[in-house]
This record gives sequence, C-alpha cells and structure tokens, in this order.
Amino acid sequence: MNEIRVLIVEDEPLIAHDIAATLQGFDYTVAGIAPNGAKALVELQQNTPDFVLLDISLGSEPDGIQLGALIRDRFDIPFVYLSSHSDAGTLDRAKHTLPMGYLVKPFDEKGLFTTIEIALFNFARLRKPLRLGIEDLNARLLSKLTPREFELLVDIYDGKTNGQLAERHFISANTVKTHVKNLYAKLNVQSRAEAIVLLRKMGK
Repeated sequence: MNEIRVLIVEDEPLIAHDIAATLQGFDYTVAGIAPNGAKALVELQQNTPDFVLLDISLGSEPDGIQLGALIRDRFDIPFVYLSSHSDAGTLDRAKHTLPMGYLVKPFDEKGLFTTIEIALFNFARLRKPLRLGIEDLNARLLSKLTPREFELLVDIYDGKTNGQLAERHFISANTVKTHVKNLYAKLNVQSRAEAIVLLRKMGK
C-alpha cells in the first residue's frame, strides 16, 4: 500500500463504494466514506486523511463547495471535486476554493487515478520547501530522528508515496512501512497530512 489515505465524501452509497473499490485497486487507502458534510467534518477532525474526493451536491449544508473552503482554510490538504454539474455558476463557486481538480461524472477509473496523481503532485509542488534540518527537528522532539528517517521524512513532505520511497532509497516496502510508522510515533501524528502540517508549523 502507498499509504495515501483518501476520504470519500459522496451521498450516493453505490457510487461511494465503487470509488472505494477503484481506489483500493490502485493501491490507495480509503480513510473513510462520508455521506454528507457534517460527517465529513467529523472524519477530517478525528481521522485526518491525506486527500479528499468531494462530491459537490450533498443534499444538505455544508455542500461540497462550502466544505471545500473549510478544508482549504482549516486542514490544508488537497481535494478534488466530483460533480455531474459543469455549468458556469458551479465552476465559478468551485474554483474560488482552490481545488486541485474537478472531475465531471460519469468518470472512468483511469480518469480518477490520473486526476488524483496529478493533484497530489501539484499540491506538493505548491508547498514551500522544507527548511528544517535534522538538528532543528531533533531539538524539538523527545525521540530523535535517525538520518535515514529524516531523509524519508523530507521525501514524504515532497509528496512521494511508499512505493517511490522504496525505489528511491533501495529498501523494501515493508522497511518503508516500518520507518514511516516510527516517524509518525516520533512526531506524534497519525497520517502524512498531519506530519506535513506539523512540519510547516515548525518551519514558520
């Protein structure tokens, strides 16, 4: 698994479970499925994902676009809108929330995969470079990072998946998972998104 955790916000159960199966087929982890904005906020607060697939029409408030604005302002994680609407009014509302993409329903599996991959890449490129060195981090942590852990952490900050980490550092996928688990424990976080937010706060 590449351990990119995706929250699906979709009010149609069949569509949501189809998306979940597609994500798992592409080796993503489904962090949760929320049928409305209120439950999505609970998932975001209690089980922070790395990425959100966000249906615009949720049948209640907050709708997808209102939720997108909250994700941008409070959680600073990438999201992509899903919608059967592509009219000018909807697009105008959506674009002001700065999504990483917009998928018009119906979409196919390859379209979903490529949209997520490009969105994650672009979000990582927009992120300010990590300006903290290993000494800076270790001065703030109770459990110190090893040089290898720090190298992996920098690459996680840059948006690389577990598979890319394994290839880049010439280690097995299981070894990557062990390092990532140790990193999360030392940083006291539960996900990539939380780790990245923490690093950005430390770097300010």
